[in-house]
Amino acid sequence: MDFTKTTEQDSLYNHLENMSALQLIQNINNEDQKVAFAVEKATPQIEALVNTIVEKLKNGGRLFYMGAGTSGRLGILDASECPPTFGVPHELVVGIIAGGDTAIRKAVENAEDNTQQGWIDLQKHNICSNDVVIGIAASGTTPYVIAALETCNQNNIVTGCITMNLNSPLHKVANYPVVVTVGPEFVTGSSRMKAGTAQKMVLNTISTSVMILLGKVKGNKMVDMQLSNDKLVDRGTKMILKEIDIDYNTAKALLLKYGSVRNAINNYK
Repeated sequence: MDFTKTTEQDSLYNHLENMSALQLIQNINNEDQKVAFAVEKATPQIEALVNTIVEKLKNGGRLFYMGAGTSGRLGILDASECPPTFGVPHELVVGIIAGGDTAIRKAVENAEDNTQQGWIDLQKHNICSNDVVIGIAASGTTPYVIAALETCNQNNIVTGCITMNLNSPLHKVANYPVVVTVGPEFVTGSSRMKAGTAQKMVLNTISTSVMILLGKVKGNKMVDMQLSNDKLVDRGTKMILKEIDIDYNTAKALLLKYGSVRNAINNYK
């Protein structure tokens, strides 16, 4: 299969340094508008991956995101938001980045080129055949991610990927690939832009769909969210008010007593 790295193709714009602030903003926005349509085309691939993840998680499995640089950071971001949003354990969705936690803030030299470390990092979590591992790489060529997925395949661990390059090595190695072709970046090769936006959209879609299918949402409300600040306590209290005919203070007291909207409603007598 032919492989063209569209994420490295020349920008459709030139002489960026001569543009005004308004021109830069408008042109970047013009490119950003293409992202949602590119993600839409990948809907069947996302559906297949989501259904597989749900099946595995229902049987005690976990979801892992793996990436380097921006891709790794976006995976960590999505994983870290699942516990407060849906009330799930921190171990259920795990983000792993090449170079370890240091790489979240600062680039770690050559970390993405290490073909052994990805599998080592997964083994630290006692990875097993109940789990799903999603490799994230805009280029689709990151050795750290590809090698880890290859070893997962050898060990009967379901693999998925999120990449922007059709027929890339990552696309080929994943059991459930998601390929979102966003085309050249506004700044040539700067895949933190459209590619990063597409990755964030796909990750949001995957984790949210999975959690809803696992019963973590009631109606359209986050009934299992963690009550980590006053805003969320107020939001939860108002959710209870819509379900039970009581006053605000009673609803708030119920929420704080039982720890979640779901538990407060279920335990109300």
